[in-house]
Amino acid sequence: MKNTDKIKSVDLTNISSDKKPRLTVVGAGPGDVDLITLKAIKALKNADVVLYDALVNEELLDFVNPNAELIFVGKRRGCYRYQQEQINELIVARAKTHGHVVRLKGGDPFIFGRGAEEMEFAANFGIETVMVPGISSSLAVPAHQNIPLTKRGSAESFWVITGTTKKHKLSADVALAAKSNATVVILMGMAKLPEIVALFQKEQKNNLPVAIIQNGTRADEKIGIGTVNTIENIVAKQELTNPAIIVLGEVVNHRAILNSLEKETLKSVNLL
Repeated sequence: MKNTDKIKSVDLTNISSDKKPRLTVVGAGPGDVDLITLKAIKALKNADVVLYDALVNEELLDFVNPNAELIFVGKRRGCYRYQQEQINELIVARAKTHGHVVRLKGGDPFIFGRGAEEMEFAANFGIETVMVPGISSSLAVPAHQNIPLTKRGSAESFWVITGTTKKHKLSADVALAAKSNATVVILMGMAKLPEIVALFQKEQKNNLPVAIIQNGTRADEKIGIGTVNTIENIVAKQELTNPAIIVLGEVVNHRAILNSLEKETLKSVNLL
């Protein structure tokens, strides 16, 4: 499989292929390779080109059509191999020269994944577009650590918020969410953690449970549990960094409750 590292801006009007140009935007799930859907695997097996992100588990590339071209277009904070405009153009160019382009994105492409933008761009060039949903990290990563986003008596709803907006600011929705009784899940928010903590402290939620989960569902997963008042020290002590998810809410306590119940059950069984 050919790996392409660089591409220049191209004239997209005069490119053609014998194959029908089409785009399938695929959600790769939260990280664990077993958490990708069967429909996503089928798309990978039928791809002519796969453009994949930094958050995609590269073990998933084993499912790709062996004759397909693989192109890494990953983006990390402060490190961009491709700008979004270049990715958009690359999708169209490869669709018109190769046929079926699969855009493989971490989590679910419609939850802060810019999948909608890429589909709109391709559609403007007459390219057929299809979406294959993925399991969002905002739901799966807390669940993997036995943290439910809703639980009777603890939370009746939840917010999923981006920690960093297009203007690189903390989303104003975080301040609104801090006023509610809902579970709050913040993606891409580690750089804004002090601001997030301050907003919840302003609402007198100093003792609200907080979990920060790094590399969720992967073998190198790490978790820090604390409160609004203590979480910054825990992050520093455990050296938690991106990619990580921040979960704030009483539901975080479910993990400890479940662990305690399991230990008590084991004690009881051993005493029998």
